[in-house]
Amino acid sequence: MQRPITYRQALIFVAIIPIAAQLVGSAFNIFYNVAHVRPLISDAQQAVLLRSIMWVNCLVYPAATIAWGSVVWRFQSILSQRERALPIPPDRLESIQRLAINLPWWMILIGSLAWLSCIPMIVIPLNLADSGLDSRVPILLTVSIIVSAMIALTHAFFALELALHKCLFPLLFEKNQPSSIRGAYPLTLRGRGIAWSLSAVFCPIVSILLLFYVPQPEAQRGLAFPIAVGCIAMLFGLVSAWLVGRLYGTPIRELKEAAQAVGRGQLDTDIRLLRADEFGPLIEEFNHMTRGLREKESLRRMFGLHVGRQAAEQILASVPGLGGVEREVTVMFVDIRGFTSSSEGRDPTEVVAVLNEFLTAMVEVVETQHHGMVNKYLGDGFMALFGVGDDRPQHADDAVDAGVSMIDRLAELNRAFEARQMPPLRIGIGIHTGTALVGSIGSNQRLEFTAIGDAVNIASRIESLTKTVGATMLLTAATHRQLKRPHDLQPHAPQPVKGIRDPIVTYGLRESAATH
Repeated sequence: MQRPITYRQALIFVAIIPIAAQLVGSAFNIFYNVAHVRPLISDAQQAVLLRSIMWVNCLVYPAATIAWGSVVWRFQSILSQRERALPIPPDRLESIQRLAINLPWWMILIGSLAWLSCIPMIVIPLNLADSGLDSRVPILLTVSIIVSAMIALTHAFFALELALHKCLFPLLFEKNQPSSIRGAYPLTLRGRGIAWSLSAVFCPIVSILLLFYVPQPEAQRGLAFPIAVGCIAMLFGLVSAWLVGRLYGTPIRELKEAAQAVGRGQLDTDIRLLRADEFGPLIEEFNHMTRGLREKESLRRMFGLHVGRQAAEQILASVPGLGGVEREVTVMFVDIRGFTSSSEGRDPTEVVAVLNEFLTAMVEVVETQHHGMVNKYLGDGFMALFGVGDDRPQHADDAVDAGVSMIDRLAELNRAFEARQMPPLRIGIGIHTGTALVGSIGSNQRLEFTAIGDAVNIASRIESLTKTVGATMLLTAATHRQLKRPHDLQPHAPQPVKGIRDPIVTYGLRESAATH
């Protein structure tokens, strides 16, 4: 497991990165200048040039390094407090966060002053040493120093940005994105493109064009030096392209992978990248979106637990508001026989536990196994609908199969209740198939997704009829006609039903099936 970086390691890394880039740029500049202007200067002038370069390195680099170190050192106090979990005033924390984002610009300021100070420190001694100095030499030296500075500072800027993202931002930004800090000026994506073009395209071309400004006395040397300069220029271009690719590629890859994860349903996906540029708000909005999706999914699950999963899906898929559609459905009513009387004198917690255990098992049978929808709980029973959640033509078969499975499941529950010395449960199941109005019923302030109509009323009456007939499950002739498969059923004599003029023919399980 990778150990977390300490703030001291982070500061050292951030401090060294730009210095290393400047050293590489300075080495290229020295190599380029010494070799390039040699045909234009005398041996004495060459000695003055080398001596001036030595003094520049001895004076400018230490001064620039001290200035840079003093800026980086400003982070030490805050990071030390953060490591010791000490409270930090919000305004002071925001100030140091702003400095972290603007740190590459401080590096540009210090580096530019250092590079520009090299021009008079090298050109003036050459002019003072010999009045016969070729007029092209100061121009070549000045342009080459500026070109080297642009290459070195651009690479240092990109490398420092990467170092800040990797090392310093995680220590300073725990609760907010760097892009939210006021008064910070990160380099934009367009600015990086321009900077890369100057460093990788413009500067190398200028370096090569300058070669034609100076005559080369030896053809072989004139070929070798341009090749060397071109190779070094291509290397610089590749390095800057890699740095910019890291600055662009990492957030793009993270966003792509996160979007794909969300598309697969992984709503706990968050992007933990800290960016001060345009990617910062984009990442923050993406995380805000996933948080919203998680909240909605949690609400959806909670909604589904209260109204039923299929009912929730129907409600969310339908147009909000009152109304419904007429459709043929199979309605089932289930009731526990004598549950109220048997619960008298028993501990309410135990009664509720038994009822929940029963309902949990029956809901699983109806919804998970037989494509039904438990629409509402009715005290010690419930109403279920078949043929509502999808266009299944065999919804009557689903209801009958669910009733048989519920009887079998109840037998298992009763065996468990008996082992716990609890009285067994008996149920009545009534099933009817007919047309009902299915949809959102109620008021504008309170809606309920349900089914209403004669089909629902008849199913309720049929469940009550099970007590008269002495059957566990009864279904009407309307349901029997809709069955697509054979079932082990037997008809009962027509029975009068309250609210219906003619007696109703019902079917029940044969004795062998009922005791299966």
